[in-house]
Amino acid sequence: MSTSADTLFTTTDINGLTIRNRFAVAPMTRISANEDGTASERMARYYERFARGGFGLLITEGIYTDQAFAQGYHHQPGLTDEAQGLAWRPIVEAAHRHGARFFAQVMHAGAISQGNRFRDGTIGPSAVQPRGSQMEFYYGKGAYPAPSAMTDGQIAEAVDGFAASAERAVAVAGFDGIEIHGANGYLIDQFLTEHTNRRGDRWGGDAHARTAFAVAVFKAVRAKVGGNVPVGIRISQGKVNDFTHKWAGREQDAEAVFGTLADAGLDYIHVTEHDASKPAFEIGQDSLVALARRYAPNLSLLANGGFQEASKAEAVVEAGADIVAFGKAALANPDLPNRIGAARDLAPFDPAILGPIADIKERELAL
Repeated sequence: MSTSADTLFTTTDINGLTIRNRFAVAPMTRISANEDGTASERMARYYERFARGGFGLLITEGIYTDQAFAQGYHHQPGLTDEAQGLAWRPIVEAAHRHGARFFAQVMHAGAISQGNRFRDGTIGPSAVQPRGSQMEFYYGKGAYPAPSAMTDGQIAEAVDGFAASAERAVAVAGFDGIEIHGANGYLIDQFLTEHTNRRGDRWGGDAHARTAFAVAVFKAVRAKVGGNVPVGIRISQGKVNDFTHKWAGREQDAEAVFGTLADAGLDYIHVTEHDASKPAFEIGQDSLVALARRYAPNLSLLANGGFQEASKAEAVVEAGADIVAFGKAALANPDLPNRIGAARDLAPFDPAILGPIADIKERELAL
């Protein structure tokens, strides 16, 4: 193992919670829950293999937060009632037995929901039809419908859903921390994005004003889980339905988003890009990770995107990230930290894992 690789195996902490190394499993939608939103036996085996493989931190796939408009996909797990919370408990306990920490990512799909058993139709900040098409490997088909613009009551309901699910994640399921999903085109990202948020009230406006919903969600979550539980947020430019999107204000928007979130009191920011090592914008050399570090200097920083080999992960840690979150590389190598520690080659990612439906396959669990 190289000297630089040694840095990946040092401990770090988020809000006082010690994490044994700098390796995290990124949140990945795997639509393998039971129809009622309870975590399944396949999910239990799926997550345990990452903890057994040496990852210091696991982050769940996006978990829906209410029994109204939050659910995004068929067979997505939820945290909306006691049964759903209890189904996660043995999965969290298994991760703990292997020495890993486990964060729950709480998510509201908003306008890009394509599978909701509770409601017909979708809602978003404004009545703007989402770009792109529904994802077929998550049972989607065709264009997204135009959402209804959220009322003040629906905004309050969504905020309350995030908070109640976060509380249930900690108190019932036993998760160590909470990640608020503010990335990839889902509801919080819809509020952050200029073309999907055309509101003229306190939830809309310039880049700074458009962070109001994210901040409200964070404050509600913090009030429920207390000050000792790590709470962070995932942020991206690209979206699952608008892959190449860039913030209209470029670095000014980065300063507004990261600076406002840092001022709100979050414990960490999780930045995700297709390739997190590349410049964030057409002009300038700074990556989105570098900009997050600049404008949120005192927060813990997680980086995700394009880390298929150890050298790129080492470089992003040396550049300021505290933890590297692996997605496809983790799917191909559930024992990735152990492999790197033993100087063993990493297996290449096989795209067939995610097709034709991106659920958890038995052949994955045999890896």
